[in-house]
This record gives sequence, structure tokens and C-alpha cells, in this order.
Amino acid sequence: MSGLQWVFAAVSAIILFIYGLQGFSRELRAIGGDALQAWLGRVTASRWSGFAVGALATAAMQSSSAVTSLTTVLVDASAISFRASLGVLLGANVGTTATAWLVSLKLTSIGPFFIVLGALLSALPRHVSVVGKSVFYFGLIFFALDLISTELKPLQAQPVFIEWISLAQAPWLGILTGMVFTAIVQSSSVTSGVAILLAQQGVLPAEAAIPIVIGANVGSTSTALLASVGMSAVARATAIANGLFNIAGAIVFFPFLPQFSQAMVEFAGDPGMAVAWAHLIFNLTTALVLLVSLDWIEPPIRRLLLRDQA
Repeated sequence: MSGLQWVFAAVSAIILFIYGLQGFSRELRAIGGDALQAWLGRVTASRWSGFAVGALATAAMQSSSAVTSLTTVLVDASAISFRASLGVLLGANVGTTATAWLVSLKLTSIGPFFIVLGALLSALPRHVSVVGKSVFYFGLIFFALDLISTELKPLQAQPVFIEWISLAQAPWLGILTGMVFTAIVQSSSVTSGVAILLAQQGVLPAEAAIPIVIGANVGSTSTALLASVGMSAVARATAIANGLFNIAGAIVFFPFLPQFSQAMVEFAGDPGMAVAWAHLIFNLTTALVLLVSLDWIEPPIRRLLLRDQA
């Protein structure tokens, strides 16, 4: 396979992964519909229940971008309050680590089974076929990840890529790479999935992959920011707060990233698992600290972002 053919094959696999994520998220929202929005409004009154809802919804939908965008829409529609949205957003950051765990545990081979099962269910009566579509897209996500893994293997023999990797081991460059790539593909799951696959193949050291997945958390906030354009000031404030939370976490962790990354590698013993553990610990620590201190940080955030609404 020529270099150009390999590039198109790798990009096609990533596009297929994004398509699977979008389709799965779309079908789950279609199943829930207005009932899902009404339920979210009821159960997010408490910061902790909102956190749980955000984490579980993101883990189920495999897309923090979808959950944060939906949360922004619900705030715009006055279905949930600005304060309630903060718990959901923090939960979404933890829930997005589910993809990393599925990849690190090497469960991507389950894709074909769910694709076939979803196709069979889609052929049944409507009340079953709608579930079949979700199952199909769920399988497509992991089939695409398996395909990405295959297509990325030739990178080990590419001198240009190896040279880039040596530069990317600088934590700030890893974070920047994760931010930019995630903002482009509009999915932190894509970034974290690819980073873990590269670490598992020995192409990317885990110490370099960890800053990338942390940067992906910051880049993922771009979806909600774009979705909030043209919405109410409260909805825009929700999207901005989501970005501030992720940026704050990255800034706090940044001075200790080399030591943190090394500790994760020594603890996990496996490069892919090290990245998954780092992803979870970073998001969970950031979320819990912010949740516990929400009574103190929410008022100044509200004054800063909603001063014209006072």
C-alpha cells in the first residue's frame, strides 16, 4: 500500500468512527425524545444527581460533546438551571472516559457481533427496530476502532512520524495536539481512542499519550460553545463554564504531568491501561474538587458570565 493510500485508509477509518459515534448518539436521543429532556430536568436539581446523570448519559451515548450540547440546549429552554447544568457537565467529563476503558481493555473486537445483531433487530417491527439502530451504531464504533488500530500499525515504520513523536513528548505540545485534534473532529472519544491504540502498539509512549487525552478534554468543549451561538446568555454561560472547568483542570495538572504520567505507567504496567487510568483520575479529581466547592465557585462564575443578567 502506498503512502497516500495508507493516509486515506487511516482517515477513512477515523471518519467511520466519528460517523458511528454520531449515529449512536442520535439514535439514543431519538429513543428518549421529549421524555428524556423532561426527566433530565427533574433529576438534576442536586449537584450530585446531576453529576451522576451526566456521567451515565455520556458513558451510554459515548459522546461528551452530545451531552454537553444537549445540556446547553436544556438551559436555553429553561428545562434546567445554570447551577444544575454545572453538575451535569462535570459528570460528562467523567463519563467520557468509558471509551478509553473499552479500548484499553481491548474490547474493540466486539464490533462485528453488535453490527450483525443491530442489523437483524432493525429488520423487526418498529418498536424493536429503533433499538436495533442503536445497537448497530454501537457495534460500528468498535469496528471502526479495530480498523483504526490496523491502519495505524504502519506508523511504526514512518521516520517522519517517529520524529514528530519525539517532539510530542513535551507535555505542552501533547495537550495542544489533543485540543486541536479534538476541536477538528469534534469528539474527545476519537482522540483518546487513537492515543490509546498508538500507546498499545508501542508507537506512542504512554507518557506522551496522557497529555494528549488531557488536551482532548479541553478541545471537547468547543462543541457546546458552537452549539450555544445564537442562544440565550445563560446557555452561552453554560458552554463557557464547561470550557473554564476543563482549562482549570489542565492548568492545575500541567506542572506535575511528567511525574503524574510516570506514576500512571508504573501503576498500570500496560501503556493502554496507563492512559485510561490517567484519563479517569484527571477527570474524576477535577470534577470532585469542583463539585465539592460549587457553592463557592458558582456565584463568581455567574457574576462573571451573567453580569448583564443581574
